Amino acid sequence: MTGRITILVAARDEEERIGETVETLRTRFPAADIVIADDGSRDRTREVAEAAGARVISLARRGKGQALTLAEKEVGPGDLLLCDADLVGDLRGLTETGADLTIAVFGERAGGGFGLAKRAARSLIELRCGFSPREPLSGQRFLSARARGAVFPLAMGFGVETRMTIDAVRSGLSVEEVELDLEHRATGRDVRGFAHRGRQLVELVLACGPQGVNHRGLRLPLVGSLVGIAVPSVLPVVAAGLADDLWSGPERGFRAHLGAGVTTGTLKLVGIPLFALVRTRSVSGAVLVGLAANGVNQLDTRPGRALKAFGLGSLLVGGAPGKAVAAAVLLAPYDLREMAMLGDAGSNALGAVLGFSSVERITGWRRWSAIGALALLTVVGECRSVGALIESTPFLRALDRLGRPA
Repeated sequence: MTGRITILVAARDEEERIGETVETLRTRFPAADIVIADDGSRDRTREVAEAAGARVISLARRGKGQALTLAEKEVGPGDLLLCDADLVGDLRGLTETGADLTIAVFGERAGGGFGLAKRAARSLIELRCGFSPREPLSGQRFLSARARGAVFPLAMGFGVETRMTIDAVRSGLSVEEVELDLEHRATGRDVRGFAHRGRQLVELVLACGPQGVNHRGLRLPLVGSLVGIAVPSVLPVVAAGLADDLWSGPERGFRAHLGAGVTTGTLKLVGIPLFALVRTRSVSGAVLVGLAANGVNQLDTRPGRALKAFGLGSLLVGGAPGKAVAAAVLLAPYDLREMAMLGDAGSNALGAVLGFSSVERITGWRRWSAIGALALLTVVGECRSVGALIESTPFLRALDRLGRPA
């Protein structure tokens, strides 16, 4: 450990335990800054923590990973100690190894489930980076300044620890585990406990897949490829979009991509219309599909915006494939609540679905009118910002914010 340390604790509805946790941390680390990331608590967690001497950052409920990510942005630079709100024990051993990431292993385990989540997390870590941890889900972790820079922003929800370990190992940082005499509240073998583990398993898997960073700086799973599962006919568009999600550079817009030469963006600009040309055997059809895919993708800059555009576009066109609509409805709550992102794979695919549906239904001057409208949207995006236009138009702004957290 070098210099001052910040202790960051994620807490939700922990008024019964948070005071004791803070007091223990103050005793063990008298020079540390203790910060509570209050993840939308409905009880007196904030008041109790502040009375015990901690600084509290109050957040809307977003889940553990998001709470830690948003709180980390508001604390000073340097080493970081992560701690669960219900912990009992001494964490000083974590700061003494000299490793970039040190993970606490509980000396004794009481209660809990059957170890399925832990085995799944360990297997995912081994698969992604080759490291085999004893305690893959431990939330008690010391991060050097280097490790902090490598792993933040953190993965969503309960996938936070699993992805943190993967990112640290893949960044070439030193990772150690230390067995400590610790206790915390175990999740029981009841309906609530198994529901918790089910959610944990889902979030573990999502944390190890493709990730993106949204406008708030939150790191979220990219789930737009599900559109390709629902509508296999647009899988080539999904593949092109996923390539852009995974390997794109800083380029944005037609001019930037064309000026940069061969990029994943130019792959989409060329590949999607070519695919549409093969399918529709029509130049106007290819142009319409390409512009529709780009148009919905342009709107995927805020939660739910692209899905709303898809829904409105489907109504204007006169319907989209039922499976595509079902996929959009399924993804909407997660997108709106900033628990997942469509990414280019999803937004381009949904736009292409609208484009192909339009080609089937409209011809002649109506098709060219649609092409003109989409081309105008592209020009606005190149010259100004579609998002700025939405924010400056009261009706569009209200529609855009509908169903989205503040």
